[in-house]
Amino acid sequence: MRLSARVDYALRASAELASVAEGAAAGRTRPVTAEQIARSQEIPPKFLESILLQLRRGGIVHAQRGPEGGYWLARPASEISLAEVIRVIDGPLAHIRGQRPEQLGYQGAARALQDVWIALRASEREILELVTLADVAGGTLPARVNELAADPAAWS
Repeated sequence: MRLSARVDYALRASAELASVAEGAAAGRTRPVTAEQIARSQEIPPKFLESILLQLRRGGIVHAQRGPEGGYWLARPASEISLAEVIRVIDGPLAHIRGQRPEQLGYQGAARALQDVWIALRASEREILELVTLADVAGGTLPARVNELAADPAAWS
């Protein structure tokens, strides 16, 4: 799987907002400025501004202008999956040459590749839908993800 820098930055910025949201649950509510996010996650500020705009338009974050302004998650972090953030930034998961794997028309010896692409997308989607921003921000990933991450050599 190849993720763009844009998706990587969006996920990191969203996790940062989720971390702040955890603090808000403890009574400390405040919007976070793009500058604060950029600094804490080492994201180029101009690039981050356009990503935050996309996240706002996609319903992931809310924004408020002004001296008390900033960004915050539009919903609880536990309700926002990594897959949702990725889709807002880059569109659908696992397309092959811009098409859904089910729409490919492989023939002959390559016919089974279509099933490989479908299975790959299903596996990718399973993990990305399972993990939420709250999981990432809290450092408590689902057991299935921890199992796969514990022995990456078995999968490479």
